[in-house]
Order: sequence, then structure tokens, then C-alpha cells
Amino acid sequence: MTDAPAPVVMVHGAFCGGWAFENFRQPFEAAGHQVTAPDLRGHGSQDSSSAVVGVSMADYARDIARLCEEQAAPPILVGHSMGGLAAAMAARRAKVRALVLLAPSAPWGVAGSSMEEAVTAMGLHLLGPFWAQSVTPDRGVMATYSLDRMAKPDRDAVTARLRPESGRALWETLNWWLDPMMTTSLAFGRGDAPCLVLGGERDVVHPPATVRQTAGRLNATFIEAPGMSHWLLGEPGWREVAEISLGWLEDAAAQA
Repeated sequence: MTDAPAPVVMVHGAFCGGWAFENFRQPFEAAGHQVTAPDLRGHGSQDSSSAVVGVSMADYARDIARLCEEQAAPPILVGHSMGGLAAAMAARRAKVRALVLLAPSAPWGVAGSSMEEAVTAMGLHLLGPFWAQSVTPDRGVMATYSLDRMAKPDRDAVTARLRPESGRALWETLNWWLDPMMTTSLAFGRGDAPCLVLGGERDVVHPPATVRQTAGRLNATFIEAPGMSHWLLGEPGWREVAEISLGWLEDAAAQA
């Protein structure tokens, strides 16, 4: 008798919800994995815009760690963008089988590698004390920089479902050098679970040079996805990203 495939928990990024994995989860389920893709705290379709006010990255991480502990076996954590960072933080709090991080946000201490990252981080300050607010998604910016390789109907379908994000979580992630609590700090090394980090060659949100640094911090395997941008879980080529992830997970299990 062989062991059943490990359960999978998928963690969405900023302004999104569990719906972001509607396509990406399918190859995992076809391979026999039971997939859970929750809405992060305050990101449900019925939540008010104020539901994320004051929510920290540490809250997201604790919620995901608690969900991991509720699974029938230590799960595989898959996270995208800010959800990748939340997943990495959760993996230091709960036992997991493996980590797959898609274009993850960088943890405390990993500096950006591009002017676009610096402009994004400082641009939030134009909103005033954004860390104490909910931040409304800029659908135009997301369509231009995150969803740039998708057909317009697909872009519109994503942007129509975006939710407000916690200003505090954005501050802790994008302005980590101003956070004396070092909320998103991760110790060097992969922890107890093997980790795969993927970055898109054309990603300007989290460029491959920055994502590679994050992989180094986690002692993770790094793979750059040629020609791809930030929306690795749904833009053209997402199925190949899923297959790369599943292949790596199979190899990691064989080596365990």
C-alpha cells in the first residue's frame, strides 16, 4: 500500500481570495491531492472593506499554520506573491511536508532589485497613514503589471473580484525596513521542509533577481519561468508551472 498524496493548502496573494487558484488547483487534484484554498482573514466576498484593517502578516501566518494543523497529515503549502511570504512564515509555525512559493514577496532583510519595487514601496505613502487603513486595489496597476500576459476578458474577470487589502500587512511586506518588530523575518535556511521557489522572467512586481534572493534566504530550489510575468497561477503557461511544481514535489518525496 502506498501513502495517499499529501493534502495541499494554497495561499493567495494581496487583494485576492482563494478563487485565484481555481485553475492552478486542478492538476494537483488530478494527481490525487486534496486541495484547500481559503480566503485569508477579511478577504471573503461578503467581508466589509474594513475587515482587513489592522491585520498583520503574522495574523495571516498564524491562520494558515492553524489550518495546516487541522489537515489529516502535514500538508504541502503553495503560496503566491504575498501569500508565498505568509506560507513561508506559517511553515515556521506548523509542520508541513513541503513548500512551493510562486513569485513570493520577500521576507524582512531581502532588498528589492529594481526601481519599480522601490517606487511601489514608497508610492503607498502617498495614501497617508495607509498602515492603519484598508487599501483599495488599483485595478489598472494590477492589469498592467500582474496580469499583463492575460487576454483582456481574463484580466477583467480577475480585477472584478479583487478585495481591499490590509495596509498594515502591505507595510510589513513592502516597507519591512521601517518595521521594528521584523514581522516578516525568516531565519536563514529552509526549516524542516524542502522548498521550491519559482519566479517569472518578466515579472516586475517581484523580479527574478529578488525572488532568487528569497530562495537563497530559504535555502530553496529556484526555477525561473521563461517568458512569464507575475500571475504564475493563471497566466498563459500556468499549467507548465503546476507540472514543474508537481514534478519537483515527486522528486522531493522520493528523496525524503
